[in-house]
Amino acid sequence: MSRAIDDLMHEHEAILSALNILGAIDGKLSAGEPVDVGDIWAFIDFLKEFADKCHHGKEEGLLFPALVAAGMPEHGGPVGVMLAEHVQGRQWIGDMEAASRPVLQPAAFSQAARGYAQLLQAHIRKENNILFPMAEQLLPAAQLDALFEAFEQHEAKVIGPGRHEQLHRLLGSLEAKYSG
Repeated sequence: MSRAIDDLMHEHEAILSALNILGAIDGKLSAGEPVDVGDIWAFIDFLKEFADKCHHGKEEGLLFPALVAAGMPEHGGPVGVMLAEHVQGRQWIGDMEAASRPVLQPAAFSQAARGYAQLLQAHIRKENNILFPMAEQLLPAAQLDALFEAFEQHEAKVIGPGRHEQLHRLLGSLEAKYSG
């Protein structure tokens, strides 16, 4: 497996861990248990920064254009489906944010959280099992290596040096608090 695809799949693992935390938060809210709204805001910020800005940014700005340039259709095929799902994911994140500010609305938050989790779990399966293997067949090794380097540059530019690790630590602390 190329370093580029390995990088994206590693990020998928972090996003799936985040979805487990989201499920635990939803479970507490559904049971009427208290949840620190500051944790919810931090979690939403994690999704916006890590899952969307960093990870989806790599896909939308670098991988998908490379696939389209190599002959994969932009609309109606796997790239078009992934792009549409990214848009839907942003809508769910917006719904979670709206349901948590200025005052937490547990039922609305839970509905948005469940929609987002279902979407992203299926989305990640499609990328890991269909799109990424197609990318590794379609793109030459040298181009995949160049994509990995571009991913590193994207991450440094978009979220900054060391921020990836900070976001993983945030995820770890939320996991300890809600999934432990």
